[in-house]
Amino acid sequence: RAQVQQEASAVTTEGTGITLGCEHPKIGLLDFIVWYRQLPGQAPFYLIQTFKETKEMQSPAGRLSVAANRLSNTLRIYRPRLGDAGLYYCGL
Repeated sequence: RAQVQQEASAVTTEGTGITLGCEHPKIGLLDFIVWYRQLPGQAPFYLIQTFKETKEMQSPAGRLSVAANRLSNTLRIYRPRLGDAGLYYCGL
């Protein structure tokens, strides 16, 4: 099964954009890239997915971008609020 690698943690202040990176060097030809967010005391919640195209996200406002070779991606959150703090998971 394909594996993903993410940074262990990332920190920003409220209103200051942040970029979360994800690498997946063994991505399959048909795999989609998916991001989830888990808020404290809650189950993981689907945020966004893409195959290879850049996609805008509405809540929280941001953008998912995929490298041309599909071996990595970045999730940019434009203006995070305190309520956006949690665990962000990248998956295939």
